[in-house]
Amino acid sequence: MNPVPFTRSPVRFAPDPDRVITRPFLPGEEIFPDGRSRVELIIKRILDMPESEVASTLAATQDQFTHRHTGFGSILERNFAVVAHHIDNPTDLSQERRLLIGAYFTQEYSIEAAALSNPSMVPAPDQSGLNPGEQRFIMSLRAIGEGHLSSIEFRSGVIAARGQIMMDEPSRYAMTGNRTTPLYDKHAFSTKLEELGRFDDITRRCLEPLPSDFTFEQLETAIVDLDQEGMDPAIAHQTITTIHWLASSNYASTFPADSDISERVIFPAGPTESHGMEDARFVRFTHDDGTVVYFATYTAFGETQILPQLVETPDFVSFRIATLNGSAAQNKGIALFPRKIDGRYAALSRHDKENNHLMLSDDVRFWDETDKIQIPDRPWELVQIGNCGSPLETEAGWLVITHGVGPMRRYTLGAILLDEQDPCRVIGHLPEPFLAPNADERDGYVPNVVYSCGSMIHGNLLVVPYGFSDSGAGIATASLDDLLTRLTEK
Repeated sequence: MNPVPFTRSPVRFAPDPDRVITRPFLPGEEIFPDGRSRVELIIKRILDMPESEVASTLAATQDQFTHRHTGFGSILERNFAVVAHHIDNPTDLSQERRLLIGAYFTQEYSIEAAALSNPSMVPAPDQSGLNPGEQRFIMSLRAIGEGHLSSIEFRSGVIAARGQIMMDEPSRYAMTGNRTTPLYDKHAFSTKLEELGRFDDITRRCLEPLPSDFTFEQLETAIVDLDQEGMDPAIAHQTITTIHWLASSNYASTFPADSDISERVIFPAGPTESHGMEDARFVRFTHDDGTVVYFATYTAFGETQILPQLVETPDFVSFRIATLNGSAAQNKGIALFPRKIDGRYAALSRHDKENNHLMLSDDVRFWDETDKIQIPDRPWELVQIGNCGSPLETEAGWLVITHGVGPMRRYTLGAILLDEQDPCRVIGHLPEPFLAPNADERDGYVPNVVYSCGSMIHGNLLVVPYGFSDSGAGIATASLDDLLTRLTEK
């Protein structure tokens, strides 16, 4: 049987070390013999500078960096506020000295210095102003910077009526969002603490006075007011630390509405993702009442564990980040279906690290029910299999792009077809992969890999964005009819 003909688009994505964000820069907090921290010693040196030197140093800094960031002055003010508690009467300082202190505690970070890979693609919320037959899309990409720290970037473009892919020019700027804490759901919060083995008497007494939806400030007050008499101090400390850890792992990130989509970077902010946010699988989700929201699952890498987490956004301007809960919310590679099935949320997963599973739930943040639907059984996928993004609804059934790992840890892309009414049933499976790393794609940080996090259908065209070898990314297309014919052949 001949393989399904896929065409690689000339569109290519390569890492650009010039794309930088700013981050707070806080040198080690070691304490010196005089009792001061390193931060305090640096601040003292800046406070001892004469005003003329403050002015010239700040002017030189602004000359070197203002053109590289939007709102550079606000960035310096914000990072001054991070260390202002080390200063007596910080409001008495001149504006120039405040900004200079902020500059000393700011650093640039090149978000994609190492790689730009593993994309997913969804129809954009705004489809206005297009020619007949065109469709605007938003693409997420995994940006990898210093220390192999991953964040989520975006690009945008249009697919023409005949299938040409036209990318919008990305902005020269990049920024992180304004991070805020959300309202916490008491039931979800308690359930997650139970999963973490930390729902004890201390937790119960802490959460008991809180309303069903509570703020971070209310949680802090409950912790401060907690009567710790009779508690083991070590256990109380561990429990309170876990409560703080969980609260900090759920947050919102909001960008200026007038910023370009390519400027917005979801950068690791919670403790669950301190070592990176990998492989976001975005999906345009339609609720039963017709309203639309975008979800994405991603892999959060913390100090000691790997967890799947959820992004929710209505507009790609404001993003809510939340932990996922339940015994099946484990490991990598959860991908949500684009709508409910028989009134329930559905998702694919690989929580046992090697097989494809179907999960069903009444709540998008809780996953306990799971069924194995596919095991590795072809030579090119015998090590492990997994999904490459959310299922795509077609007249023949749910089309799932998959990845398989074969000899020499080589990753290739294949496809299966699930029954539309009963997605536990695999009704089609390509006998061979349709995309493998070619000579230009096999070398990189992780060689011999092609990988995707989500595809799109445009008319009769299947559009598959893919990353190669943790290095760059491309786009491949094929006839949807041809692929479905192969999948339904007996």
